[in-house]
Amino acid sequence: MQFDKRAISVSVGGREITFETGKIARQAGGAVLVRSGETILLGTACAGPAPSEEIDFLPLRVDYQEKFSSAGKTLGGFIKREGRPAEREILVSRLIDRPLRPLFEDGYHNEVQVLAYVFSYDGIHAPEPLAICAASAALVISDIPLIKPVAAVRVGMVDNTFLINPTVEEQKRSRLDLLLAGTEDAILMIEGYADFLSEEQILQAVEEGQQAIATICKALEDWQKQIGKEKNRAGIRTLPEDLLQEIRTIAGKRLSEALAIKEKAAREEAVSAISLDINAHFFPADVATPRFSKTSVKVAFKKVQSDLMRAMILDTNIRSDGRTCDQVRPIDIEMSLLPRTHGSALFTRGETQALAVCTLGGETMAQRGENLEGEVNSRFYLQYTFPPFSVGEVGRMGAPGRREVGHGKLAERALSMVIPHMEHFPYVIRLESNITESNGSSSMASVCGGCLALMDAGVPIKRPIAGIAMGLILEKNRYAILSDILGVEDALGDMDFKLTGDANGITAFQLDIKVEGINKQIMQAALAQAKQGRLHILSKMLEICPKAKETLSSHAPRIESVYIKPSKIGTVIGPAGKQIRAIVEETGAQIDIDDSGRISIAATTAESMKRAKEIIHNLTADIEIGKIYTGKVVSIVAFGAFVEIYGKEGLCHISEISNSRIQNVHDVLKIGQTLEVKVLDIDDRGKIRLSHRAVLETPQHSS
Repeated sequence: MQFDKRAISVSVGGREITFETGKIARQAGGAVLVRSGETILLGTACAGPAPSEEIDFLPLRVDYQEKFSSAGKTLGGFIKREGRPAEREILVSRLIDRPLRPLFEDGYHNEVQVLAYVFSYDGIHAPEPLAICAASAALVISDIPLIKPVAAVRVGMVDNTFLINPTVEEQKRSRLDLLLAGTEDAILMIEGYADFLSEEQILQAVEEGQQAIATICKALEDWQKQIGKEKNRAGIRTLPEDLLQEIRTIAGKRLSEALAIKEKAAREEAVSAISLDINAHFFPADVATPRFSKTSVKVAFKKVQSDLMRAMILDTNIRSDGRTCDQVRPIDIEMSLLPRTHGSALFTRGETQALAVCTLGGETMAQRGENLEGEVNSRFYLQYTFPPFSVGEVGRMGAPGRREVGHGKLAERALSMVIPHMEHFPYVIRLESNITESNGSSSMASVCGGCLALMDAGVPIKRPIAGIAMGLILEKNRYAILSDILGVEDALGDMDFKLTGDANGITAFQLDIKVEGINKQIMQAALAQAKQGRLHILSKMLEICPKAKETLSSHAPRIESVYIKPSKIGTVIGPAGKQIRAIVEETGAQIDIDDSGRISIAATTAESMKRAKEIIHNLTADIEIGKIYTGKVVSIVAFGAFVEIYGKEGLCHISEISNSRIQNVHDVLKIGQTLEVKVLDIDDRGKIRLSHRAVLETPQHSS
């Protein structure tokens, strides 16, 4: 069979990316293989034939899947087939969705499905930016009306030098993990994590990434002109201007007054009442054929609402809740709210509230998983929950949705930069962020509450951080940047820009744009205003909790680490784990050993900890010739006594027991008696020769 293969290549960051179509998945609306090195992904795009009459939004579904066979692996569990998406796959699916969604033409409501698969992974070229490029390319050559190509790159920073699409190994040494997506002209999405980089460094990294993105987008645009299908705009719905004008006339004044109500519930109730009146106007019971569809009226009402809110902010610098654009909502903090937890904090900012809980534990509490790189054990993780009651609604309960996974990971990675190293704090740390009220920016409340809960639990974090979400209203040459956005400002505004850090740098930043990008001037202004707001929030946090507690909760386990030679690991574990089980049974402590020889001991009492350390020390310590030890007499024979030191027995001959002559060893020693002895010799077979007489002559002690 002949394939009509068409391919293009583009070079960014000194590495070649190839796009190919016409060989695989030819029945899809668009299908593109993307290759970088030996990493290969397939992106596909398909659309439904017509929009549903009831739908007033773009029903876009994006799924990303990593085939374990791509790296020559299979899943480690009983079920070997890929099934429910892993956390990483959900996060990458969101990364693909976020920059693509704003670029579908307005009024396009056909169902769209975009899929991305990793079919080959070389362990060098990371798949995430390639997945966004593959999905975009599939849409670009299809008949689905995407306005223009989107591309993505990763930006790293090694030795103060920015790298475009760094290798996996280079990224491990990077102070920056920035995934950037946009068009040839502007940025649409940012997902970045940094080791306290400055605003200027972040802006420079974005500029470096934008140049690479422009190169890819230009190549995709040329490719679209060569092989792309004609865009199908048949189902696009445009809002009649007379409908918009009629709604403005009927409800404009009431809607403006409603949008100025400070309390969320009262504001939503007033807007809802106006919406009912609008429906009654356009759909009277005695009219069989209304002038406009219900979907059109719903979309138009939302558009008028958005226009009025935006005009109010731009014209008056006053927002729905009465704040100016740069003001942060009132903050209230309560520490140690939950007495039986290891650490807790209730963080309330306006009508957004997070109850954060910190739990400390041993190695078995680590979050385990696997991906293309292998098995993953996370010693710090954050789990975010958003129950329906937090917004006064009835809704589904169960496994976390994509939004919950994404918000939790953002807060987790923001805080991971301040978690102490294992050597300084040998605990596994689990944070929960329970959103109990929500009116915008619950993920940033999770960062603030999570940081306070860590400090309440006595975790010696490197430095406290806070987070803030910024918004944007952009109308031609006029714009307003909003600090600490409300839910309505997120829904009807143009930007959601979240930043975390302290006065000296940024640890996480996430940007989503609903318009086609923002310029450097707006981003600089947003970064500066975000820093001002972030420091205000941090100052409120430090007023209540200036530093981490110096002692752990009485309910938290005590964990200490000891280090042994890797060659001694087998001695501690014993045949089939017999020895380590015996230690656990005797002491009640939890024992975990890694391949480096680090042993983590978790115990609930000081006695348990002391005994476990003592047993491990006795099993692994080396006995040295010439040193003095305290041992225990374990048996007595006619020619001397056997003394146990660190689990090993040595012979103290009858002539080495005393300075005077002994007729019978039983006359001077008893079984179970402690005895100081000096090691005289250890022969090639490991037999130990001891002397108590040498201790009497030279009263020295060795541990």
